[in-house]
Amino acid sequence: MPQQNNFPLFQVDAFTTEKAFSGNPAAVCLVETPQDAHWMQAVAAEMNVSETAFVRPVEDGFELRWFTPVVEVDLCGHATLAAAHVLWAQGKVEAGTTIAFQTLSGGLQANQTVGWMTLDFPAEPVSRVAAPEGLLSALGIGQATVYRNRLDYLVPVATAAEVQDLAPDFSRLKTIDMRGVIVTAPVDDPGVDFVSRFFAPSAGIDEDPVTGSAHCALYPFWRDRLSKQELTALQVSGRGGLLKLQGQDGRVMLSGQAVTVLSGVLHV
Repeated sequence: MPQQNNFPLFQVDAFTTEKAFSGNPAAVCLVETPQDAHWMQAVAAEMNVSETAFVRPVEDGFELRWFTPVVEVDLCGHATLAAAHVLWAQGKVEAGTTIAFQTLSGGLQANQTVGWMTLDFPAEPVSRVAAPEGLLSALGIGQATVYRNRLDYLVPVATAAEVQDLAPDFSRLKTIDMRGVIVTAPVDDPGVDFVSRFFAPSAGIDEDPVTGSAHCALYPFWRDRLSKQELTALQVSGRGGLLKLQGQDGRVMLSGQAVTVLSGVLHV
């Protein structure tokens, strides 16, 4: 019989609204040695959440890789927050100590303060582009200005109600050649500056509950339009998620909270 290995495995709700069963669930698998990408993809398909993070200790920090159920991705905020939460909670890193991650998007850091965790991510500003054929009709939006960066399209609309009421045609949206599509609007609320939703059917995720990496585009977009350096964002998926945002020197600081909802062992 083949040798069986055991890997600590956790499910964490990241960017929660201070409770379990909100925010975005991510699986976090702790490994000690390099693992085959096909195996990691199979584990991510088995977990069947929007992202599974694989965390491995390396010199000066941890290697971090992210997989959706169907593909490896270059950047993921909520699974990074979940991974940092697990490392601190399990005593792999001393509480309050900065965690350095090595990823496909370069070096990332996570820091811990009372009740909150902060990720140091690269800003991903967008530029105005022509809307690709079928994008707006797949979203159910008549007319809008469209932007994009290397990862996603960004489509601003006038009101939060428009964002909440969207019912995209995911089969048509899947044909758009990008990781995903962000739809966003400002909010006339002293506690929240803007809302968003994120759709990525081509990556195996029709709607992502809370998308940290999308806010690497959303922060510079709304900072410039609202003339504010500190922003509070609400992702208005069915689960909902809350983020606090700041930026400096081409970076975005994404702050959020997380709750472990499951822990166990992966037997393979």
